[in-house]
Amino acid sequence: MATFEDFMKLDIRVGEIVEANDFKKARKPAYQLKVDLGQEIGVKKSSAQIKDLYSSEELIGKQVLAVVNFPPRQIADFMSEVLVLGVYGDNGVVLIQPDHRVNNGDKLG
Repeated sequence: MATFEDFMKLDIRVGEIVEANDFKKARKPAYQLKVDLGQEIGVKKSSAQIKDLYSSEELIGKQVLAVVNFPPRQIADFMSEVLVLGVYGDNGVVLIQPDHRVNNGDKLG
């Protein structure tokens, strides 16, 4: 079992997707995202397997939640710097996002 202290070690922030491109070298269909996480953190890259439910065009401007304090992960020739969070639904991954607009970089708490 994870403890509350384990959960508190995660730095989960709100970011806005500012770029979404097909990740042609990924083994499973994915996008290469650029996510603006506010002034403190800046724009970070993420690989996301969310093509079942989202087009690249509709992702632009969408706010999402992301873990920003995991170590970077190499995926093919791309370095993923943050983990964008989603839920595995019946038809694919559904992004977790605030239901009202907040500041990029705001922390889950």
